[in-house]
Amino acid sequence: MAVGSKDLAPAKLRELSDESLAEELKKAKAELFNLRFQSATGQLDNHARLRAVRKDIARIYTIMRERELNIGVEKASEEA
Repeated sequence: MAVGSKDLAPAKLRELSDESLAEELKKAKAELFNLRFQSATGQLDNHARLRAVRKDIARIYTIMRERELNIGVEKASEEA
């Protein structure tokens, strides 16, 4: 994966429970807030981290939506 956190890879996110996903989303949003605050005050050292955290948040939302629509479950049962 080129951008994002290694611990938030899509395969690992799919293994998490709904509660764990919500917790990861909460952590990522808090980190994004802090990074934006640092950026606004000129204290941000790694600007690429902003993009990475935004992509992590998008990944989490995608997995949550897949579960809501039962997309991942259907594909897993078809392959078996």
